[in-house]
Amino acid sequence: MALHFIDNRSVPSASGQTLPVIDPADGQTYDSIARGNAADVDAAVQAARRCLHGAWSRLTAAERGRLLMKLSAAVAAHADELAAIEQRDCGKPTKQAKADALALVRYFEFYAGAGDKLHGHTIPYLDGYSVLTWHEPHGVTGHVIPWNYPMQIFGRSVGGALAAGNVCVVKPSEDACLSLLRVAELAAEVGFPPGAINIVTGYGHEVGDALARHPGVDHISFTGSPRVGTLIQQAAAERHCPVTLELGGKGPQIVFDDADVDAALPFIVNAIVQNSGQTCSAGSRLLVQRGLYEPLLQRLGEAFTALRAGPPTLDLDLGPLIRQTQQERVRGFLDEVRRDGLPIVAQGRIDPAADANGYYAAPTLVRDVPPQHRLAQEEVFGPVLAAMPFEDEDEAVRLANGTSFGLVAGVWTRDGARQLRMARRVKAGQVFINNYGAGGGVELPFGGVKSSGHGREKGFEALLGFTTLKTVAIRHG
Repeated sequence: MALHFIDNRSVPSASGQTLPVIDPADGQTYDSIARGNAADVDAAVQAARRCLHGAWSRLTAAERGRLLMKLSAAVAAHADELAAIEQRDCGKPTKQAKADALALVRYFEFYAGAGDKLHGHTIPYLDGYSVLTWHEPHGVTGHVIPWNYPMQIFGRSVGGALAAGNVCVVKPSEDACLSLLRVAELAAEVGFPPGAINIVTGYGHEVGDALARHPGVDHISFTGSPRVGTLIQQAAAERHCPVTLELGGKGPQIVFDDADVDAALPFIVNAIVQNSGQTCSAGSRLLVQRGLYEPLLQRLGEAFTALRAGPPTLDLDLGPLIRQTQQERVRGFLDEVRRDGLPIVAQGRIDPAADANGYYAAPTLVRDVPPQHRLAQEEVFGPVLAAMPFEDEDEAVRLANGTSFGLVAGVWTRDGARQLRMARRVKAGQVFINNYGAGGGVELPFGGVKSSGHGREKGFEALLGFTTLKTVAIRHG
């Protein structure tokens, strides 16, 4: 059984209750985790505060960086082990699970070198005054981590918080937390003091809510759905606790007639099937200029037909979805597509080796999707791509901006002026020109606008979000 990790120790839930861990590839229970509650959250926060005012406060920024670098090396040394844990817990194909472990290595490496570069400024002011600013950590930061990329989101969230001088209490998803518990053990082994990293497992409405409401938590970082993000923000607002929210997206891939189709095609496919479509930044809407619409759909149809979903260890294009309710959600969208008569261009297939009880979904390409249809407006979080044509640049912008989300967008065109116009006009936190995702981009600030949330993770910008700015005005005559 997997236990909480508090104060550098594995501890059971205060209630003694547990939750099952289910393998999404076959629907079978293979382990259990502690079912946390408010008492466990309080124990973790108290441990974090002791660390904050004790051993952690005595470390310089450079020393925190050295600890993060040691953790990066430890994760690299255990990358295969962590990938195997993540693969079974989340249903990821081997290549995706390994990529996630290596991304975690890079996050810790990046933030290890960034913490002592967080400089303040001096400000010219009145005669006889010297004014300076410096960045101070919030203190105890709470992190609510989703199930789609546990290791990666832990790295970009907790890594930045630690580098900035905070200590952390983490609530991972009840559907995927085993890899993070192992990473926390590695952190203790390389020398992180007790209380620097604490993990409490359990349900969101029990552990997540308690974390958001706890008076000893000074900042909350949440990645998940807009609905839960609203609840987190409301709970934190009762005590004026700052919140960073990343709440998903409905990313448009905007393809103009002059695009390099050979270059675009693999990006378009990968952006919707990666991690079985369970990606906030998935390119789930395909907007194609009218003259290219039919030729591109024909080629995409061929590509989709060749895709296969199956057991993670076969390392196919897709693994299973995370849980049965997610599988039912994807099926619900496709049932609505069929009921409304929308044409399905192509579907991949589920490999015969897949267990009938696993949570698989075949990748699906749907064309002529009306802009206001649910498939064009809501996040499926599955491998379903909605295609629609546009006439000109203005219509492309209207369609791209025509949802409540604004996280990531892709633009495919050889026209340099159009590239810059579209980058400015599309409402999104990230816009990729003639690529999509830029290889993950640990260094690239990530976050959204509108219902996709606010605040930024990844890159140096994340460090600013995990600090508060203090101004010091000295009168010396």
